[in-house]
Amino acid sequence: MSSPPIRTPVRILGIDPGLRRTGWGVIESEGNRLTFIGCGSVEPPDRLPLAERLLAIHQGLAKVLAEFAPGEAAVEQTFVNKDGVATLKLGQARGVAMLAPAMLGISVAEYAPNQVKKTVVGAGHADKAQIQMMLKILLPKAEPKSADAADALAIAITHAHHRGTALLRLKVVGG
Repeated sequence: MSSPPIRTPVRILGIDPGLRRTGWGVIESEGNRLTFIGCGSVEPPDRLPLAERLLAIHQGLAKVLAEFAPGEAAVEQTFVNKDGVATLKLGQARGVAMLAPAMLGISVAEYAPNQVKKTVVGAGHADKAQIQMMLKILLPKAEPKSADAADALAIAITHAHHRGTALLRLKVVGG
């Protein structure tokens, strides 16, 4: 899994995993310049069994990967809540979100929710409205139709800002 040097333009896919809605956002980063490419969400029907919902998420992300051809991807880390079953199901959606780009040889970085908020807004406990306000400043052409798509763009922005560190960490761990 190789990645282009930091200074050449790179297309980044941000993914906000979820069983009901998996948000995705694609940006291009060249140095400090960010350009909005696209965003949306994969929304499998709630009535489907879990395995089929996971398949729908994978198929939706595969279409995004084929259409936008990102060079790198980033996924939000799952936080553990009091409902263990819900956390496990979210972890399965997150696994699919990481697998889809990895199957194409695309490196996948992970970021904690607070790191995403701190990078985009400047505060680790920012709310969704603050994130959406900053997205309008950082990516003026972006008009995400859902909070999940907005969060995915924020994850992509976080990766653009921290990718040098993330790539170094991947190389050290991967050998």
